[in-house]
Amino acid sequence: MAAASFGIGTTEFVIMGLLPDVARSLSATIPQAGYLVSGYALGVVIGAPIVAMATAGIPRKTALLALMALFTIGNLGCALAPDYWLLMTARVVTAFAHGAFFGIGAVVASNLVPREQRTQAVSLMFAGLTLANVLGVPFGTALGQAAGWRAAFWAVVVIGIVAFLAITRFVPSGMPGTRGGLAKEFRALGRWPVLLPMLISTMASVSMFSLFTYITPLLEEVTGLTPHGVTGALLAIGVGLTIGNLIGGRLADRNLLSTIIGAFICLVIVLGALALVVHMALPTLVLLILWGGIAFALVSPLQIWVVDAATDAPNLASTLNQGAFNLGNATGAWIGGVALNTGMHYAQLPLLAALVAMAGLGLTLSSFIDRRILPAQISPAE
Repeated sequence: MAAASFGIGTTEFVIMGLLPDVARSLSATIPQAGYLVSGYALGVVIGAPIVAMATAGIPRKTALLALMALFTIGNLGCALAPDYWLLMTARVVTAFAHGAFFGIGAVVASNLVPREQRTQAVSLMFAGLTLANVLGVPFGTALGQAAGWRAAFWAVVVIGIVAFLAITRFVPSGMPGTRGGLAKEFRALGRWPVLLPMLISTMASVSMFSLFTYITPLLEEVTGLTPHGVTGALLAIGVGLTIGNLIGGRLADRNLLSTIIGAFICLVIVLGALALVVHMALPTLVLLILWGGIAFALVSPLQIWVVDAATDAPNLASTLNQGAFNLGNATGAWIGGVALNTGMHYAQLPLLAALVAMAGLGLTLSSFIDRRILPAQISPAE
C-alpha cells in the first residue's frame, strides 16, 4: 500500500513543480494551470462516494488492484493529452482511484495493530504519500524540466505498474468487503460528530493548498530561487512532510485532539513568520520545511478522528474523508488562483493560508463546547 500511495502522491503533487512548463506548453496562464490541481482534487471528491459504493462488496485486495489499474490508465492519459481540457479530464479520471484507495487502506491498516497504535499505522501507510514529496515530486519536477512535463507522467505510469505488481505480491487476500451495510453507513454519515472532523480536514487542506499550489512561482519570483533551487526546496519540504506525518501519528496516539489543536496553532505562527521573510532564501526554506511537517502532522490524526466518530460507517467515512481533504485541495488552489487574479501577490499567500488555518483551529476548539461530538478515546480529559 505504501508503494501505491507513493505513486498517488507523486501524480497529485508533481504538477505543482511543473505549473510554468504546463502553462507555456498548453498556452494557459499559471492560475489556469493551477486549476489542474483543483480538477484532480474534485475528481477525488466526486469519485470517493461513487467508488466506495462500487467496491463495497468486493474483497479489499481486488478493490485495491482495480483502483491501481484505473490510476495507471489515467496517468497514461495525462502523458498523452494534447490540450488543456483533455489533460484536465485525464487528471479527474486518475483522481477517482485516490479517495477509495486511502480510505480502504486506512481502515485496513488501523485494524492490523493494537488500538493504541492505530494512528501510527495509518501514518505509516501515508508515508508513501510523504515519500512521494521527498523523492517523487522533486525528481519528477527535475525530469519534467529537463525532458518536458509529459515525461513526469510517463514516470508515474511506470510507478503505477510497479505498485500494481507489489499489491498483487504483498497485500494479503481474505479481507472481504462490506456486505449489506452500505445504507447504514450512509445514514451514519449525516451526524454532526462525523461531519465536524471532515469539515476540519477540508479546512486543513484549504490552508495548505492555497499556498502549496503556487509554491514554484513564489520561490522563483519572490524568493529568487533558480529552477534547480526550487527542486531542492521541494525535496527539503518533502522531508518535512515525511517527518511531520510520522511525528503526528505518534503524538496523536497519546492525545488526538491536543495534537490537532497544537498543529493548527503552530501552522498559524509559522505561516505568519513566512510572510515576513519570504524574500530571504534561507529563512524561507527553514519555515517551509516546518510548515510542511506541521501540515502533514494533521493528516492521520484527522483520518482516525473520522473513523472513530463514524463507528457504524468506518469504511465509507474513511473514504469520504479523503474526499474532504481533496475538496480542501481544490478549494485552496481555487482560492489562491482567484486571489492572484484579483491582485494579490505571491508573497501574500502565506497570510491567506494562515487565515484559513485559524478557521480550522476555531472549528477544532469548538469541540470543547459540545463534548458529545468527541468519541470517548479522544476526549480532552484523556
